[in-house]
Amino acid sequence: MRSAYAELPTLIPGPLAAQEAGVAPATIRKWVQLGHLRAAGKAGRAALFRLEDVFAAERTASRRP
Repeated sequence: MRSAYAELPTLIPGPLAAQEAGVAPATIRKWVQLGHLRAAGKAGRAALFRLEDVFAAERTASRRP
């Protein structure tokens, strides 16, 4: 029997998302402001992101001139 939690995406805070993507935390905030990235949840005041969304935002941002 599969756990219901196995279906949930892993959410990470902005600073960890930035570290994984190799960018500054300010870049993550800028991607949110520009609409390239949306928070998938919150932990208190901290925005949480899906890592695959962070990488998709990185690809979108790198294609822009």
